Amino acid sequence: MPAIPPGRAAAGGMVNMARGLETAPASGGAARGAIARADGLAEGVARLRRALRRGARVASPGNPLAVAQLELLSVVAEHPGTRPGQLARLLHMRPNTVTTIVNALTARGMITRASADEDGRAIELTATDAGQQAVHAWQATNAAVLHLALSTLSEPQQRALAAAVPAIDALAQAIDRLADTSPADYGPR
Repeated sequence: MPAIPPGRAAAGGMVNMARGLETAPASGGAARGAIARADGLAEGVARLRRALRRGARVASPGNPLAVAQLELLSVVAEHPGTRPGQLARLLHMRPNTVTTIVNALTARGMITRASADEDGRAIELTATDAGQQAVHAWQATNAAVLHLALSTLSEPQQRALAAAVPAIDALAQAIDRLADTSPADYGPR
């Protein structure tokens, strides 16, 4: 894996995310403070995601798969037998986009299609061994990039991030639950 310069890749996004969490006003305006924290968190997470993508691309330049392909392949690997319509809903993609990605991954030997037992017209998708290996390699690359970036942070920053992991996981689960509700439920509270 090529060296990633210290202070680059995920580190910048994580530091910015931490800064965004501190944007609440000191007095009054609790609602504004909550919105500012949410905006800062959203911006920090977006920066972190972009930084991780970029860092992983630098670390693994020979990876032929696009991030969207890897994300879809990861879901198929986690949920063998999933159907294209389920993938579209889960990933919030258009069905034709899922079909295009599935076709490309099938052509590469990363996904197999099979008729569903209960409905011969329905297709179930499963990651092949090559698909599973691609997912594991991508995850290992991301973990290596993140580990290297984390090692450039101070001990207090590392502890703060470690302490935040359960809250970040809970937030991800809450967002997943929201994604399964009506968009009208997203309005201001």
